[in-house]
Amino acid sequence: MSIQINHQIFDGVVFDSAFWGRIKDSLRHRNKDNKWVETWIDPIEYIDNTGTESRPRIVLGVPSSIHHYFILENLINQIYEEISMAYKKEFEVDVIVSGAKSATLDSVQPANHLSHQISFQEQTAFTPKAPLPQATLSKSSDILNHDYVFGTFVVGRNTEFAHAASYNVAQNPGAEGYNPLLICGPVGMGKTHLLHAVGNQIRQSFPHLRINYISAERFLNECVSHLRHQQMDKFRQKYRETSDILLVDDVQYIGRGEAVQEEFFHMINAFIEKRKQVVLASDRMPKDILGLEDRSRSRLEWGLIADISMPDIETRVAILRYKSEKMAIRLNEEVVNYIARISKRSVRELEGNLKKVKMFSELQGLSIDIDLAKRVLANHETTSTISLEDIQKLVADHYKVRVTDLKSTTRAKQIVVPRQISMYLIKKHLDKSLVDIGRAFGGKDHTTVMNALQRVDLLQGRDLTIKSDIDELTTRIHNITGL
Repeated sequence: MSIQINHQIFDGVVFDSAFWGRIKDSLRHRNKDNKWVETWIDPIEYIDNTGTESRPRIVLGVPSSIHHYFILENLINQIYEEISMAYKKEFEVDVIVSGAKSATLDSVQPANHLSHQISFQEQTAFTPKAPLPQATLSKSSDILNHDYVFGTFVVGRNTEFAHAASYNVAQNPGAEGYNPLLICGPVGMGKTHLLHAVGNQIRQSFPHLRINYISAERFLNECVSHLRHQQMDKFRQKYRETSDILLVDDVQYIGRGEAVQEEFFHMINAFIEKRKQVVLASDRMPKDILGLEDRSRSRLEWGLIADISMPDIETRVAILRYKSEKMAIRLNEEVVNYIARISKRSVRELEGNLKKVKMFSELQGLSIDIDLAKRVLANHETTSTISLEDIQKLVADHYKVRVTDLKSTTRAKQIVVPRQISMYLIKKHLDKSLVDIGRAFGGKDHTTVMNALQRVDLLQGRDLTIKSDIDELTTRIHNITGL
């Protein structure tokens, strides 16, 4: 039920809940196969119109901060485009957290919002087998962590592709082109969570499939042990003959031994030839794994590589809010923003700092406020030696333009590209929100900033000159910060 029924008529168009209902219907029609429509779009409700006759502002409500972040980062452009088809004049869209519909992250199904960019198989790539006798089923239920599911994984800009790819692989195990799936990223970024989530989702959707989850280090030790006792046939049978799904964590350890690599290479080949799904996780890209043979590297790169980068400030805030809710910790906005700002290394560090504050407050019998958080986490706090204005000046000097030009409204290419690169570098190196960045460039809208980030990502892959410029500017920033 909508919170507000208010509506106004602009140029013959009535902005009300019925209008928004038609917009949602159009989005559904254009994206029939996308899960994100029912997951992220359906809960959005019309709240009000607070704009003027010349520029109406449509206010939409979402049930949670997770929804708010995801909509602004991923779907706001589609919403703008759909509304502009019905209303040809200028307008604005404001998304607020209204709690209009009861929803928790546990009830949120994984968002398949990338399916319009990537064509995933609709059916499983190998023929399902008849259910096996219970005695022969894998003991994956004892190995997989049931807390690590897609519903408990907080999706941000840094993980959206890895999340979508993992979910689609779990829905279509063995699909050609996505086998093996390799999830790469720094320590503590959620790779293991996604690996277990794939296993748990497959176990739910395809209960007859046998799942084998193992760390590469354990695989290495078992392989060496079976080699020593001349029991390789038994070892191969364990992995190749009694498993349909293979999940391997910490693949970077495979480069430690030639004999192990040989066995690993042939095992991966055997799975792929039989169209059995392989999902791997590594904290290094294949090209960066020391001691890895060329053919093993080529095999790891054969399927789909989903990269996870460091989470930005908005993602860390969203994760922290979710974690605090799960742990029944009440944090005000100031404390949330402070912990998120200083916990830059990983999600693991973020959760560790939250637990440290919680434990200290319980031991001392104190409520959690900003003073307590700063006292407990004083050693974690670091200050950046470069500012937003410094990055603007670096870029302006590099492109021989003025900082005032970057903040202007001119659309000349010689200004637009440096402006977009400035926004990109600020987002990458500083803890600034889309709104903060837009404000620093003459009051640009957050959607303008979001488009700039996406544009720079695209240009880097197409224009070697721009990539070289960004690399040079990044090096100068690192020289200043010492990071």
